[in-house]
Amino acid sequence: MAEALDDVAAIGGFFALRVGGDDEGWCPVDHFYSHGFADLSTAVAARYRTTELRVGVSIAHLGYAARLWSPVLACVLLHGIVPDLRALQRADDSSELRLPEPAGWYADSLSDRTGSLYAEVMRHLDGLRAGLHVKVAPRLLYGNAASALAGSGGVLLSAHPHLRAPLGELLTDLLGRGQLAGTGQLTGPDLAFRRRSCCLYYRTPSGTTCGDCCFAG
Repeated sequence: MAEALDDVAAIGGFFALRVGGDDEGWCPVDHFYSHGFADLSTAVAARYRTTELRVGVSIAHLGYAARLWSPVLACVLLHGIVPDLRALQRADDSSELRLPEPAGWYADSLSDRTGSLYAEVMRHLDGLRAGLHVKVAPRLLYGNAASALAGSGGVLLSAHPHLRAPLGELLTDLLGRGQLAGTGQLTGPDLAFRRRSCCLYYRTPSGTTCGDCCFAG
């Protein structure tokens, strides 16, 4: 597991998931969920110069979802391993993620690989959503999860074009699961995605609609 995570981290920033090392400066992610993810949401709102806290929450949530999906997708498709994210930690001063110890399952040993992958990520996004102190529509957040999934898949495809068929199959399966069902659909062989909700980025002072937005032309 440690070797797999080290390998996929080279794909890009969102694919980096640390393993082991000094415990100082890290805290279980449940701590941040219970505090409404307020530190990152407030920082994002300030960065994008918006006074609408729900906009900061949504954009922070979208980025966090990408940090969850990216290493999981890459590990399962490149190494046949599903990471165990139950002990996930976050840095005290950033969105960087860490596992204290490497843990996971061989994908071919699971009766439902896709279901296990879905559960590992969505348990965290559901925990984050439950702790939010700012009202944000659940379907918007599930749309963010789907958008982040498709975006992570697109980056992985660019780095490893030979994964096009299995990656497309896995994304299609995931997008039909649970709360992701009905959030949007893949629109082409390059894994482009069109969502049925909006992440609210357009409401920032310099924002426009994103390429996968339901409002995009």
